[in-house]
Amino acid sequence: MNRLFGRGKPKEPGPSLNDCIAGVDARATNIEEKISKLEAELRKYREQMSKMREGPAKNSVKQKALRVLKQKKAYEQQAESLRNQSFNMEQANYAAQSLKDTQATVAAMKDGVKQMKTEYKKINIDQIEDIQDDMADMFEQADEVQEALGRTYGMPEVDDDDLQAELDALGDEIALDDDTSYLDDVIKAPEAPSREPGADSIVPGKSTIETDEFGLPKIPTSLKTT
Repeated sequence: MNRLFGRGKPKEPGPSLNDCIAGVDARATNIEEKISKLEAELRKYREQMSKMREGPAKNSVKQKALRVLKQKKAYEQQAESLRNQSFNMEQANYAAQSLKDTQATVAAMKDGVKQMKTEYKKINIDQIEDIQDDMADMFEQADEVQEALGRTYGMPEVDDDDLQAELDALGDEIALDDDTSYLDDVIKAPEAPSREPGADSIVPGKSTIETDEFGLPKIPTSLKTT
């Protein structure tokens, strides 16, 4: 049968939403370029009419400007329609992509749950509890070993009351060492004189002791030997 009638050609996939959006946007951009050219032509006609007097010539330019303005309005409607189509297709494309992302997320979550179940089956809770109990026993034994190693020998037996009394006495000695009240008398003592006694009665520039020609103090006559 296939030899007699032949096989039908496989259908080619239709354009995607992205392809349609790109095509509509290209058409809208082309129309907007035409609108820009018409606006430039309208400005040219306005400048001409502003410099012309009323008459047939100005009316002719006005008719050209009206024709260009009608074309511009038509193109603007087409461009707006194309932009709306593009926007609607973008919204539909966004919704479709969101659904695909949701499906991918759900599939990944299912795979994750399957992996968790598989790994959970490999875990024995009873073994974990046994390990925790063993660790607790080992820590307890380690504490006993440390306590045994830190045990002291040959220490004299002292009454706790005697230790407390000695500790209180030590605190009193520390308080006495910190007492600086005995320095108050030193601080209140008068300052040492900065001048020799009787210095106020000495007249500046005049010595009270007589000296000889050599600058040595003279010996009183009562002390001279005869």
